[in-house]
Amino acid sequence: MAGRSELVVSFGEMLIDFREFMFYRNPSADMLLTHAELNVELIKRAAVFHYGSISLIAEPCRSAHLRAMEIAKEAGALLSYDPNLREALWPSREEARTKILSIWDQADIVKVSEVELEFLTGIDSVEDDVVMKLWRPTMKLLLVTLGDQGCKYYARDFRGAVPSYKVQQVDTTGAGDAFVGALLRRIVQDPSSLQDQKKLEEAIKFANACGAITATKKGAIPSLPTEVEVLKLMEMLEAWKYCDAVMLLESQVDEDIE
Repeated sequence: MAGRSELVVSFGEMLIDFREFMFYRNPSADMLLTHAELNVELIKRAAVFHYGSISLIAEPCRSAHLRAMEIAKEAGALLSYDPNLREALWPSREEARTKILSIWDQADIVKVSEVELEFLTGIDSVEDDVVMKLWRPTMKLLLVTLGDQGCKYYARDFRGAVPSYKVQQVDTTGAGDAFVGALLRRIVQDPSSLQDQKKLEEAIKFANACGAITATKKGAIPSLPTEVEVLKLMEMLEAWKYCDAVMLLESQVDEDIE
């Protein structure tokens, strides 16, 4: 990366039920990365190669991105794709859609938000027939995150939905990243979860809890939880569900007696 380049700076505006990001990056260091500067040995050691779409916008980083994907795939890594749409950075909506979909078939795992689902399909719906427009036979898992409603998942042999954990939201920035990172970690720990619906749902529950905790604090990085925090939240909410079920059962018994 010859010469001097700027660091990318992002600004986030948080209002009630609204968030907006602005970026200063014309050009920034990430845009100037070349394939010759890739840490090939590091990529080859990865169990998962996770990427977004912003690096597809301009050269030379686009070619570096594509080469990194090739190296990771050849080394046997899972390719995980979160488009992370930022419309303001693209020259046009059409170019964004075209380039985001240009590498769609190469991913093993894809995660999109409901906003990205509408952007890519042109249909304002999260019904299965709409989601399946983004499914490819080469995929192992397709996920649609629905904010505080949880997420829907689609694997080769099964599909379903997992509800979220209800929390008091403060800042949702980073919640999606927390979700994806946690899910990928669980999949790396047990790759068979991609073929086992029960295991996959447990992994998604863990990821949902990570995302939920992240949304309760300000900031994308400081809000990321530890595994202990996540397991504590899951255990606490499961206990509440059990207590609610017992109370419901007892009330039904009392009604029967009366």
